[in-house]
Amino acid sequence: MSNPGSKLFRFPIPLPALPSSAHVRSAGVYLAGALFSLGFWFFVDSAIYSKNYNPSFVHVEFVDWIPGICSIFGIIVINSIDKARLSSDASFSYGGTGVAWKARLILFMGFALLAGGFSGSIVVLILKYIVPGYPLPTLYFGISNVIANGLLMLSCVVLWVSQNVEDEYSYSLSL
Repeated sequence: MSNPGSKLFRFPIPLPALPSSAHVRSAGVYLAGALFSLGFWFFVDSAIYSKNYNPSFVHVEFVDWIPGICSIFGIIVINSIDKARLSSDASFSYGGTGVAWKARLILFMGFALLAGGFSGSIVVLILKYIVPGYPLPTLYFGISNVIANGLLMLSCVVLWVSQNVEDEYSYSLSL
């Protein structure tokens, strides 16, 4: 019998058999691409509707684009960091190569850009569309901006996790 202090749960929980990491990785990449394109579609749809079919004087302008631009830069920064670089320093001293803390700093800046894009879309929704009290066809522009940035954020997280799934054969290939 195992040590009772080493178990997390009191009762054993059966875990389902997971598919191979290659299938998980490719499914994650496809899911991230679908989320990204759906988010981008929400924003482009509202921009086209605003320009061509909106009878009011409120339209999607550059202020509405800024949160999406921040989210795209955050996606680029986050997905250019390799997960192995985050723990590459063996010691926490300042005398090492300094790769891990630089990678963590860049990753933090990427997540800050991504979170800033999402929170910026919420601020644009509140200040530009909710406070003046515009009705729903015009309010859709702000709502779609929040949905688009949320889907971009979710796409980035899914892509980063799926790209950094450990492969069963990674250890034998590195020897």
